[in-house]
Amino acid sequence: MTGIRSRTVAGSSDPAAGPRLGAAFFARPTQRVARGLLGARLQVTDGLRTREVRLVETEAYVRNDAASHAFRGPTRRNRSMFNGPGTLYVFRIHQVVCANLVTRPGEAVLLRAGAPSEGTVGTATGPGRLCRTLGITIADDGQDAVTGPRLRVLPRATRPRRIAVGPRVGIRRAAERPLRFWIEGDPAVSRARRPTASASPSRSRVAGRYPQNRRRNRPASGGGRSDGRTAGR
Repeated sequence: MTGIRSRTVAGSSDPAAGPRLGAAFFARPTQRVARGLLGARLQVTDGLRTREVRLVETEAYVRNDAASHAFRGPTRRNRSMFNGPGTLYVFRIHQVVCANLVTRPGEAVLLRAGAPSEGTVGTATGPGRLCRTLGITIADDGQDAVTGPRLRVLPRATRPRRIAVGPRVGIRRAAERPLRFWIEGDPAVSRARRPTASASPSRSRVAGRYPQNRRRNRPASGGGRSDGRTAGR
């Protein structure tokens, strides 16, 4: 894909990690957090059951970003994006939910793909599948991954050897910005799909499931790309 580059990770400026990543990790420039999450493990606990994926692909949504749900400021729908670092922002696009981790106010990292850990059944290749495999629903919007009991992000055991950087996918506005990050060569990374002419400028198509000749009603929304459809979008 044009515009993709990769680099060898020689060091890390991540804050010192404890048993879980804390507010200091998330309260940093969003691109840095998006890189730093690669290789980290996201756990979701439901009763006595814990499901886990190793994050392999992320996208950054930053300030003054026309593709962000926070582009036009706080609304009832995107209010979690203005909560503290490490807040989970969950949004629904049609019948699919996608999850982001908040960094600075109005900025977040979309969790695009993960590799399920042993004992976790399913596939997490793509933001919708990741949420489905972990059991994340729209009811999880606003959960605190820093101190809360349901979600936690554990530091990566080792740094990925090579991280690729390229344009974000599935969006129309600001798609050319190199704000998508993934572990190069990891089989769990999602396949990039170009947006179609029928895709809304303010939303992303998750996994390219909608045919170009099908008309869809798009209710107004105040959050995300730029009107609230995708990720930390």
